[in-house]
Amino acid sequence: PRNQRRRPEKRRMASTDPRKIAEVRDVHRLERIGAHSHIRGLGLDDALDARMVSQGMVGQNSARRAAGVILSMIQEEKIAGRAVLIAGQPGTGKTAIAMGMAKALGDDTPFTMLAGSEIFSLEMSKTEALTQAFRRSIGVRIREEAEIIEGEVVEIEIERPANGQAATFGKMTLKTTEMETMYDLGQKMIETIQKEQIQAGDIITIDKSSGKISLLGRSFARSRDYDAMGPQTRFVQCPEGELQKRKEVVHTVNLHEIDVINSRQQGFLALFAGDTGEIKHEVREQIDAKVAEWREEGKADIVPGVLFIDEVHMLDIECFSFLNRALEADSAPIVIMATNRGITNIRGTDYKSPHGIPLDLLDRMLIISTQPYTQREIRKIIDIRAEEEDVEMTEDAKELLTKIGVESTLRYAIHLITCSNLVAMKRKAQEVDVPDIRKVYSLFVDVKRSTQFLMEYQQEFMFSEVHEEEEDADMPQAKEG
Repeated sequence: PRNQRRRPEKRRMASTDPRKIAEVRDVHRLERIGAHSHIRGLGLDDALDARMVSQGMVGQNSARRAAGVILSMIQEEKIAGRAVLIAGQPGTGKTAIAMGMAKALGDDTPFTMLAGSEIFSLEMSKTEALTQAFRRSIGVRIREEAEIIEGEVVEIEIERPANGQAATFGKMTLKTTEMETMYDLGQKMIETIQKEQIQAGDIITIDKSSGKISLLGRSFARSRDYDAMGPQTRFVQCPEGELQKRKEVVHTVNLHEIDVINSRQQGFLALFAGDTGEIKHEVREQIDAKVAEWREEGKADIVPGVLFIDEVHMLDIECFSFLNRALEADSAPIVIMATNRGITNIRGTDYKSPHGIPLDLLDRMLIISTQPYTQREIRKIIDIRAEEEDVEMTEDAKELLTKIGVESTLRYAIHLITCSNLVAMKRKAQEVDVPDIRKVYSLFVDVKRSTQFLMEYQQEFMFSEVHEEEEDADMPQAKEG
């Protein structure tokens, strides 16, 4: 009778795929407002054309379109072991494009961000630091079959001892649309049930190998039990078929995590301690052989990710020669680099080269160029940043900030948004106006005014180089001979 009652209800409501194990967690995240926290993606349409303002991105249409082509090739797994260089003046959105690519790729594709100077500050060799960054950017999607119990909780009975100690025995009844079974509970399972606050009417899955309980949601049959429900309450159809099922579970890990687990005595705890140190080449060779074996058996897939190296001109000639070799490896990620340098010295040599990168490595790269923002684009960026930082501004104040951004730098104009908001709050104003912008403009100088001040008062500063040069010129030179 119970099955007959539920069937018409099942036709009305969307059922969940029984092959998916959803884990519902109440996660409290603290989101900080960062320099690129407003970026949600590259802002491209289906034809890979850049929209004027979309997903936090403004302007740089050709650069975003080029990044979109590379992105689609990454997603189709048709590109690996390639290098892309994003080159442009400071403040033209190079890091923003890389962040947009990371957001568009999603969580399944590994994305590692690295600053060029980071590899010199680690307690390991430069090549080891780069190797670890490369292996962090290569994902391994491992498939395994797991036996699970999935059903709706009918009743939970937990026997609590009279002396107040933790409960050690209990019973739980689970049902599907076709069957109902009672299970005995041990102390560990009781603790998990109490922690997850599982009650009658919940749909749960239990992993038989680990004993892990995942809460999928409430049963549709119990949707009318309460007059009011929280927005996070999720309703799920009662599972069909048998309680015990075999499901394919997919885990995505990166090669560096496998390296660390296999190279340290403390195993996976080294991942949390951060003290990974140098990993032996033999360990990596064994892991590569094992992963290749899994691929042949169909147990695993390689997911080439993205390694983003910002300020790439900070790398030296040894790192560049290592990159040349590493990019030719079978399982190499896509390496995206960014630089704001013109023709400058290659670090570690006296030779000059475009962007401070050797010509043989430049020849292997696809180069994306970024252009300075126009006045209209700067205005759009200021609108987006004001909204992101939750600052109300008048139109006149935004126009003044745009003018400052054009004459000085975009970063300086963006820094003034929160500062001017604090000044406006001080005078108990609802929104930022022109006097607030003028106030902070006089308090905080930009690079041009700071340079002008230094040129005027150079001699008053300590260790004045200009002053010393003048003194050297005035001093009489000793005659030779």
